[in-house]
Amino acid sequence: MQQANHNFPPDLSGLSRTEWLTSLRKIGNDTGFSEPLGRAHAAIFVEDGDTLLVNFETMPGIEALSPTRTPFGFEMTGALGWSSLSILAHRDTWFRDPKIFAFFDQLQDDGFFDDFERVIFYGAGPCGYAAGAYSVTSPGARVLMLQPQATLDPRVTEWDERFAELRRLNFTSRYGYAPDMIDAAHHAYVLYDPHERLDAMHSALFEKRNVTRLRMPFMGGALQSDLMALDLLPSLIQAVAEDRLNTFSFAQMMRARRDHPPYLRKLLAKLDADERKELARMLCSNVVARMHAPRFRRRLAELEAEDDQP
Repeated sequence: MQQANHNFPPDLSGLSRTEWLTSLRKIGNDTGFSEPLGRAHAAIFVEDGDTLLVNFETMPGIEALSPTRTPFGFEMTGALGWSSLSILAHRDTWFRDPKIFAFFDQLQDDGFFDDFERVIFYGAGPCGYAAGAYSVTSPGARVLMLQPQATLDPRVTEWDERFAELRRLNFTSRYGYAPDMIDAAHHAYVLYDPHERLDAMHSALFEKRNVTRLRMPFMGGALQSDLMALDLLPSLIQAVAEDRLNTFSFAQMMRARRDHPPYLRKLLAKLDADERKELARMLCSNVVARMHAPRFRRRLAELEAEDDQP
């Protein structure tokens, strides 16, 4: 049975960028391996249990989201005793680099993934794209992607103008089109907000026999940070690893958003925009009864005043 390591991850939050990178490399070298992948990427492997989390992250994302300033995979090592392989990028690159192609080729040739009972690929946004694209190197893996892009190839997704400056990246060579790369996965999950139009359009491209698409309405365009704020991401990934994630279990988890102010604000804004005043009043009444929510209290007073008008 895998055991938690309560001394992991270490706290690297007080280090300079140079000290931080040096510490990450040392952790990899001491517990598994550390490998630079060109000028813009690196791989850090922490060997522990027989479940492996392959997570794709950017360094600015780690600095913004992690209290310990460590890759998310380190948290799963500390909590559950999993092994982790963190593929890091200095910026949003969609991990389109021949050195990363060669790295995953070598892992596959060496039978690296065969040493683990379960392998999970995880990422969000551009990192979600990479999780899907490189999961092909570990047939039978589980894949969790938060609002991933399918490709930035303008011949396929010319409707997505958010990343126009990055269309020069080659998405037609190896590991290019993420939806095709998940065909060999045991199962893949795509989480998205259907009201985020471009995210929903990318999500539709992942519709496959082995894919479950899970909707997160009114959660917006930063699902990873919201799931972290709700403390749901570790249990969500664990459910993926154990094949327990489905529409019902996901809905149960997402009940936590009833206490998540950003979600509640988006929901109220939608009800107001649609002029559904009775539902807005019911929402405000519910929130005010459970939480300190001045905005909802003010809106409730406005709605009740409107009801009193002749």
